[in-house]
Amino acid sequence: MAAFVRGVVAGAADLDPAAVLTATVAGASFGYSVGWVVLGSIPVLWSVFSVSARIGRDSRKGLVELVREQYGRRIALALAAGVFVVNFVMIIGDLVAVADALSIVTNQWRAYFLVPLAFIVWYILIVGNARKSMERLGLLSLFLIAYVVAACFTVHSPGVVAREILLPRFEASAAYSMAIIAVFGSLLTPDVIVWQTSSKRDIPRGTDLTHDTESHAGTFVAALISLSAIVVSASFHVADPSVMTIRSASRSLAFLGSAGPLLFALGILGSGMVALPLLAASLSFSISEAVGWDSGLNKEPWEARYFYIVISSIMLLSVIIALFGVNTVKLLYWSQVGAGVLVVPILAFLLLLGRNREVVRSSNRRFDDLCLGFAVVAMLIANAIFVWSEWIVPRLR
Repeated sequence: MAAFVRGVVAGAADLDPAAVLTATVAGASFGYSVGWVVLGSIPVLWSVFSVSARIGRDSRKGLVELVREQYGRRIALALAAGVFVVNFVMIIGDLVAVADALSIVTNQWRAYFLVPLAFIVWYILIVGNARKSMERLGLLSLFLIAYVVAACFTVHSPGVVAREILLPRFEASAAYSMAIIAVFGSLLTPDVIVWQTSSKRDIPRGTDLTHDTESHAGTFVAALISLSAIVVSASFHVADPSVMTIRSASRSLAFLGSAGPLLFALGILGSGMVALPLLAASLSFSISEAVGWDSGLNKEPWEARYFYIVISSIMLLSVIIALFGVNTVKLLYWSQVGAGVLVVPILAFLLLLGRNREVVRSSNRRFDDLCLGFAVVAMLIANAIFVWSEWIVPRLR
């Protein structure tokens, strides 16, 4: 039961501000016809969590470190550079999103909160106990379950919703392909995979890392909230979803009255304060592992000084950029598109490393291989359609 409760909290927290806003934009743009992506992501998420945990447990090494050892330094540096770009953009966007959420709660200017929030994240990673802090802050993200309640009340014909989700109207357009990539990327961001692998090496040997109940419950909750956000925002008509703001997105829960935007803000606050330390740590893990620096949140700052210098520098730069003002929703949506592109090679590496007996003690299950292989092929097709529709077709005209 305790594992199930932890999984519920982890699932709600895994749906960070970027994922919530991506689901909102996708639902407002294409209605229920992107809901199938969430359902298709569930078995892939189960396989990813299982394989990445086993790789970290058996090898006692991080994902990028293993890529460097098995496939060369250049490939590892290219992978780390991709993770750096996606994570850095997400850190800026999530930081502003959490500040916007506090602005909704307190009715104060968001700029007041940027520096204190960045300092809290820095303190959690450098001085505090990151795992315990993230678990406690993750409880706030349970407020996002308000989306599930709102979806139950806004749906007038469950049969129609189910039919449009399970039998969607596909569009061979750049915008629709981009929505597919973004929704998938929002549920399976590179930082989660890097964190899953790198953080497991610090856990004492002999510890059971399967946690099937916890990971399955977490996946179910994350998928349920994401799908509910799509369903709710499908009836949330806006002239241009790409220019949506945090405040306008919070009105997607206006059905719940004045409590709706407040619940939205509290959920964004909780999920963001879990996502930000994870994003910063996984970014630093990637850089450190690609270059060969010592890394690990269990190490003292003087034992892994470059690892902690990267974290400190990233948080400082994020605050500076955020103070200039950014379109949070647009930034986070595009970051999830980038995550959806980058997750293709990462899933391919998981598939290969999970079958390499030099790395792991036992090979992938057939189910895991099928899920990871299918996800790689499906996302390659989605990315190809996006590139063809967005860049090649206009030049041929």
